[in-house]
Amino acid sequence: MLKTQLIIFNILFFFLFSISFSKAELINPNSNITPKEVVKIQLSGLQKNDQKYKDSGIEQTWNFAHPNNKIATGPLNNFKRMLKGTSYQMMIDHLSHTITELGSSDKWAQFEVIILDKNKIYHKFNWQVEKYTVDGDLKDCWLTTIVSNPIPLGSSI
Repeated sequence: MLKTQLIIFNILFFFLFSISFSKAELINPNSNITPKEVVKIQLSGLQKNDQKYKDSGIEQTWNFAHPNNKIATGPLNNFKRMLKGTSYQMMIDHLSHTITELGSSDKWAQFEVIILDKNKIYHKFNWQVEKYTVDGDLKDCWLTTIVSNPIPLGSSI
């Protein structure tokens, strides 16, 4: 019986350790990440949403959401539901994306993002990031403030 309990404990320990290690692999905002890199990090996470663990891509995106956006969307579970809903589900596990800068200043940058979803339909988004200016861990980090509703562009077929 003791040997069985030890085996179960080791399996549980390995499972919990691997989850916490995976979550540590997410990229966190820092002032050295450029506006375009922020958008790329978020889109790459969403493109491989479950690669590190279930919904790791959504959590990666959440890491770079501006605090005001987090207040508006509610907690992470609400954000997950929103991204998996009809308005934004095409971002999850999409096939490819392009990022084109539309304009920028020292406080904001706006991009046109085109996603090819897993059904081979293109969608366009306007994506804006802003430099966070409040003192604290996020000071001088670029964070997402706006992602427009998708504009369908048609099929790639």
